[in-house]
Amino acid sequence: MSTLYNIFWQILFTGLKFLNCCCLIGKGSKLQRFIYGQKDIFKRIELALEEQCKKPVIWIHASSLGEFGVARPIVKSIREKGDYSIFLTFFSPTGVEALEGNRSVVDAVEYLPIDTRQNARKLINTIKPVKAIFIISEFWPNYLEELRRQNIKTYLISGLIKPNSAILKWYGGIIRNSLSAFTRFMVLNEESKQNLATIGFTNVSVVGDPLFDNAAVVAKTPYRSKIVEAFASHGDVFIAGSISDKNDLALISGLANMHCDVRFLVVPHEINEERLNNMKNYFEGKAVCYHKCNENTDFSDIQILIVDFVGALAYLYRYAKWAYVGGGFTPYLHSVIEATVYGLPVAFGPKIHRKITPQQMIKLGIGCKVANTDDLNKWFSSLKDNQAELEAIKEKADAYIRQNIGATDEIMSLMEI
Repeated sequence: MSTLYNIFWQILFTGLKFLNCCCLIGKGSKLQRFIYGQKDIFKRIELALEEQCKKPVIWIHASSLGEFGVARPIVKSIREKGDYSIFLTFFSPTGVEALEGNRSVVDAVEYLPIDTRQNARKLINTIKPVKAIFIISEFWPNYLEELRRQNIKTYLISGLIKPNSAILKWYGGIIRNSLSAFTRFMVLNEESKQNLATIGFTNVSVVGDPLFDNAAVVAKTPYRSKIVEAFASHGDVFIAGSISDKNDLALISGLANMHCDVRFLVVPHEINEERLNNMKNYFEGKAVCYHKCNENTDFSDIQILIVDFVGALAYLYRYAKWAYVGGGFTPYLHSVIEATVYGLPVAFGPKIHRKITPQQMIKLGIGCKVANTDDLNKWFSSLKDNQAELEAIKEKADAYIRQNIGATDEIMSLMEI
């Protein structure tokens, strides 16, 4: 493994800790929480293994809570078999904070120690996984190299290798060389399979997206929010899920300000007091936070309900008639499948080149790419009172979901679990 790569990580993390000590990193920010999460990490991992992992361990790594949606149905299938303990790691605080202590989902959850040669060897020697699973595009060279060195079966799930992927470029050699660790790549399309073939990898299977399986299970899972029900009783609900930045917020607030007769359920991707207070200022209608309400709250003059907690979005889509999914002004559009499974028409920002699903949804007429408030308003206005079109979209969405469920069983078979 490149010495420069290891030095880079060591210098970067040391620099981040120094900036944090100097109070130059935002208090309570995701970056600060990540830094704190790395402190005493191996002590916590050893304790978790001792107390919670009594069977052979399968290690699963996802970047954040959103990516864990891919792993969730696989985790469920593994746990139903009862033969393994599951140790889950995240790079982002959103995943750790949502799942830590929740042993009904996995046996143990922790941050991924930063990717140095020493950390990789120590983590894998501590966990001693019988199999390792990486989600989507989590390519950490030191960890992959150590898994290869110890001959541990390793899998990539829901891989998407675009022509402009770094692993196909001259400067992607460090990552590209580590890919030999994978026992099997499970990718989302033929293009990814062909791109991997150009760099010598033929152990590739084109498999569907487990996100469809996960979303279908969630949609069938009983869930009730009396607060949202009370809010929705005063009018049809437009849900804005995973609102990530000012672009998303500008579009949604602009639409809400144009349509005062529609209720807006707004679910930020990240929660902090400053963000929530700032969010309210964008709306002309009255906006309140979920935890300021109860089932007896008078919602008659409240247009916007802001959900000030994480983890319920996939369930809350069931209360809506139309949806917007955030993150589309970055390369990281959040899950549109979670809304589609309820038959909702879905709008999203323009940067969808890294995602297959939104492109398919546009072709089917159940999704729409928007670049500004005018685009969003034009799309919404065409559907607002068009019940026939909403029913047609629901039928197409239901068919789309049915065609794409079932990937989990194929993945489990390929991993021999």
